[in-house]
Amino acid sequence: MRVMQRNNYDHAASFYDRLAQLIFGSTIRKSQFSLLHYNFSNSKIIIVGGGTGAILEELGKLKTDPLTITFIEISEKMLRKAKKKNAGCHKVKYIHSDVEHFTTNDSFDIIITPFLFDNFTADKAKQVFNHLNAMLDREGIWLFTDFYISSETPLWQRLLLKLMYRFFKILARVEANQLPDTASLFANAAYSCERETFFYGNFIRAAIYRKS
Repeated sequence: MRVMQRNNYDHAASFYDRLAQLIFGSTIRKSQFSLLHYNFSNSKIIIVGGGTGAILEELGKLKTDPLTITFIEISEKMLRKAKKKNAGCHKVKYIHSDVEHFTTNDSFDIIITPFLFDNFTADKAKQVFNHLNAMLDREGIWLFTDFYISSETPLWQRLLLKLMYRFFKILARVEANQLPDTASLFANAAYSCERETFFYGNFIRAAIYRKS
């Protein structure tokens, strides 16, 4: 009997995008796409946890030179959907793997993690962060998008996040119960935050980090 991996959205692949649209409208995509106006010219990019590949279509619309993109997704069914997306002139290498077991001799100019770290416990988040950090070139850029909780977060958003964790713990075996402190991971690794934007009543944060 095959046991599904943790943080694997195979069982949700057929309806995940529709569910996100139902709950958040277009905000999930807007938050990810808000970072894509960065200058990508001549960049080697790694996208981790890109889901069904909507971000590839958006990159494909950019008026830029062809990019070299490595697209990593743990869900085989999500990856199949991503492969059908139009990435324009860009060269995309699709990798079916969890991020912590992905290895490469390449280094990257840009890392994109759309709603990746909310899946991980604090210890796993640190492990994944360090693993990806080692792949990013000096002065490389990290485009980070995820849910955000602060001391001022209203109760309804806290309850929504808790409900989401319970739902996806059953459906996708998500290992986390709360958001890891990713801001501290970036700060401790001496990244500088060049820009941050908040969406959905400050429930979603999109940030551009530069590696020192």
